[in-house]
Amino acid sequence: MENIQREDIYIISRHSNLSEQKIEKSLVDHVYHSKAAWKKFLRLFILSLGIGFTVCGIVFFFAYNWVNLHKFAKLGIAEGLLILTTILVVLPKISDNGKKIILTGASVLVGVIFAVFGQIYQTGANAYDFFLAWSVFISLWVLVANFAPLWLLYLYLINTTIILYAQQVAKDWSGVFVCTILFLINSAVLILATVFIRKEAPGWFLKIVGLAAISYATIGIVIGILEKYQAVFLLLILLTGIAYGFAIWQAVITKATFYLSVIPFSLIIIISALLIKISDGEMFLFVSMFILASITVVIKYLIDIQKKWANEK
Repeated sequence: MENIQREDIYIISRHSNLSEQKIEKSLVDHVYHSKAAWKKFLRLFILSLGIGFTVCGIVFFFAYNWVNLHKFAKLGIAEGLLILTTILVVLPKISDNGKKIILTGASVLVGVIFAVFGQIYQTGANAYDFFLAWSVFISLWVLVANFAPLWLLYLYLINTTIILYAQQVAKDWSGVFVCTILFLINSAVLILATVFIRKEAPGWFLKIVGLAAISYATIGIVIGILEKYQAVFLLLILLTGIAYGFAIWQAVITKATFYLSVIPFSLIIIISALLIKISDGEMFLFVSMFILASITVVIKYLIDIQKKWANEK
């Protein structure tokens, strides 16, 4: 029996005459993490926490002492810290995971440097080109490190760049068009990570990217329903339908309930927006009842399918 869970051992212990020693041994072998695993987790956790607090401290340092610092001091401190963290990455005594965490902190410092430069010379720290430059200058580090948190930061910067570009430059872009672009980008990253580097990509990364893609698809379709007709709206519906069908098929094969729970909720939101549009805002009570009933059905289905899959193991 593979993938033995804590609940399985408890059920067996209640319906058998296993001794406490055998039950404890089963828990140690199949459920509890080893001492080495805990050491590795604590080492990486403390290192990540230290790097994160250090970066936050640097940001708050500039925010609190901004008026009293000279321009040369502002740029010098930021660039010096970036050089120092980059040097730490090439030290041989630091583990590979430690180097990746430090490189992630250095990538955040790149954004700090651009923010400092933008505030000094009034180039616009909130402009889209700030996030574009940040994304471009850490691209090589992202590819070399191949570290999930760094990829997540990189994807966040790309999404922010596109949203700000649409707001500040391409003002004729509709909300549906922007959501379609963001949906395609996040879906492409999810497909590449799932197909080519599934073993290296952690589950939480795939779920966050998948949730982002589904959110953009849902927002775009709702905007398309409530606003005037656009040709790109049909394209978004087609792409969303294909993506949702593939995700549900993959979830059934792998027996994972994430997409089986997220996609129905997305469809509930879309159908609710359609009902409101059809009724011209006069069916709020009916829509509320539809949402409650639909969520109840989805939850019951998820509970039933989890029990079915658990019995098949």
